[in-house]
Amino acid sequence: MPGTSLVDEIELVLDDIRGGGKNPPPGGGDGGGDGESSGKRHGPQVPAARRYATAIILGMVSIVMFFMGMVAAFLFLVWLNTIILLISSGVIELARRGLDHDDVPRFQKLWVGATALGFLFLTGQLVAWREMVTAGFYVATNQASSFFYIFTGLHGLHLLGGIAVLVYVARRNFARASVSRAAAAEVASYYWHFMDGLWIFLLMLMYLGK
Repeated sequence: MPGTSLVDEIELVLDDIRGGGKNPPPGGGDGGGDGESSGKRHGPQVPAARRYATAIILGMVSIVMFFMGMVAAFLFLVWLNTIILLISSGVIELARRGLDHDDVPRFQKLWVGATALGFLFLTGQLVAWREMVTAGFYVATNQASSFFYIFTGLHGLHLLGGIAVLVYVARRNFARASVSRAAAAEVASYYWHFMDGLWIFLLMLMYLGK
């Protein structure tokens, strides 16, 4: 009925589940043929219609809540990955300052930390892609999803190359190398900062392209 609230419909469903709808209405046992026939024909349909309407409403609410949760989780992952990547750039700069003061152990510790943050960023990207797939968004779903998968995937591949460079600088013995450790760390940091800037640029494109 149009005037019935959602709470009333839920209470009606609960009463029906408890068996409240099984008792016949008062005076309905020995009534006239037309009235009895009309009660049998229309009486059970009203609670059933309310029950189905309530079920549909609750189903729609649960679907909306599910997709809102998926979107919130996805956005949280994207921004968390961004923060991780920016922190890694700061750690790399702190590592380079350690080299400026000839503190190689401090450089090694911070450099390995920045490399670990790079791996953490890639892991977060994989989780974000899984959230997209779980929500039903694939590469060919629409232009926005295609853009996200292709460009973030290419960025991830190039970032993986940057991680390989960071590992090389961390493990290379520069005692007999033609370049110094400081020069190699400086070049590697340039590439890493560039990947940070490229990620921010991609995020801006995704938001402007909504």
